[in-house]
Amino acid sequence: MTSSSDTVVDPSSPPAPRRKRVGLLPRILVAIVLGILLGLVLPEAVARVFTTFNGFFSGFLGFLIPLIIVGLVTPAIGELGRGAGRMLVATAGIAYLSTILCGLFALILSLLLLPSMLDGASIDALENPEDSAIAPYFGIEIPPVFDVMTALVLSFCLGIGLTLVSKGALQESFVQLRTIIVRIIEAVIIPLLPLYIFGMFLGLTMNGQIWTVIGTFLAVIVLVLVMTVVVLLAQYGVAGWAMRRNPLRMLWTMLPAYMTALGTSSSAATIPVTTECAKRNGIPDAIADFVVPLCATIHLAGSTLKITTFAVAIMIVTGMPLNLGALIGFVFMLGVVMIAAPGVPGGAIMAAAGVLASMLGFGEAAVGLMIAAYIAIDSFGTATNVTGDGAIAAVMTKLSKGRVSGDLAEQHHPQVHGV
Repeated sequence: MTSSSDTVVDPSSPPAPRRKRVGLLPRILVAIVLGILLGLVLPEAVARVFTTFNGFFSGFLGFLIPLIIVGLVTPAIGELGRGAGRMLVATAGIAYLSTILCGLFALILSLLLLPSMLDGASIDALENPEDSAIAPYFGIEIPPVFDVMTALVLSFCLGIGLTLVSKGALQESFVQLRTIIVRIIEAVIIPLLPLYIFGMFLGLTMNGQIWTVIGTFLAVIVLVLVMTVVVLLAQYGVAGWAMRRNPLRMLWTMLPAYMTALGTSSSAATIPVTTECAKRNGIPDAIADFVVPLCATIHLAGSTLKITTFAVAIMIVTGMPLNLGALIGFVFMLGVVMIAAPGVPGGAIMAAAGVLASMLGFGEAAVGLMIAAYIAIDSFGTATNVTGDGAIAAVMTKLSKGRVSGDLAEQHHPQVHGV
């Protein structure tokens, strides 16, 4: 008999199949369902364990948010501006304009429709874990190094400064800092999010607020999906004019990119498909190869639309004042912050968390609800983002007047974000 240690492996045999990891969205959905069901039967002593964890997690997240802003926004601005040619500046400007217009469209429609859609839907101001009736066993204060607005201003100053100097140790340091921050998000924040959201929905159920929250989510999701269709029709109306083609046919040609993004929730994974679809729409190869990877980083119209709509909905049901000036400023700032969204599922809402807190006054529980709502339809936002990239490529073809700019000879393919 041959011992197991002497077993010979046939090199021609197929490798053992990898265990397929469960995606973030299924884990979030399971956490929500379990939180609701166990909230009906779980004793308070056990629920306080999860409340204690949520207090610690939200404190750590609050500590990390300013570092996320500095670590992601600073190198993103520095890379975007360094050696920027006319094609890069024009593409970035159009992408930012598209993102802002989508955010303003979502804001206007939300302010017009959501008050009547959510009429009668009201919950008390969302409580932080330490203020909840289900009190934590203990709390740990983790004060941030600096506040969110300081982080934003510091990031802009340093990022713009990096565009004015030659690449050196400082630029490399911020790139390494970005790598560290993204690893923390991937290895700590994202894996623990389902447990955090479970604790939140457990508390909402035990406090009697859960059904209002679910009703609000469903109504807003329907509105968001309708708005994404309107946005894509508008974007390809402009693209059809630019290319002198049927906009609906162009949009249909982009369907493989939309479906790929819907299945992967990743702009990065969709770049080859988006590029190929754009070329089928008559985009010159050089322009498609430059614009699509760049816009995968900086064009997050669908994500901005979702975040704006859900933010207004939460403000309405919690009785927060709807200050139009603050909301408009929030949309413009959100367009900048989206550039730094890390390439992980839910990365856009993680980057936006600081702006939600600093400009709209969202507390920890409100930000947690935003994260849950955003991830619930994350793939639809990503699909809208990448499909819109093809429209921007069409506009850039029109602006280049058929002649590819010399700037494309020095193409800059930055790290892809926008998930």
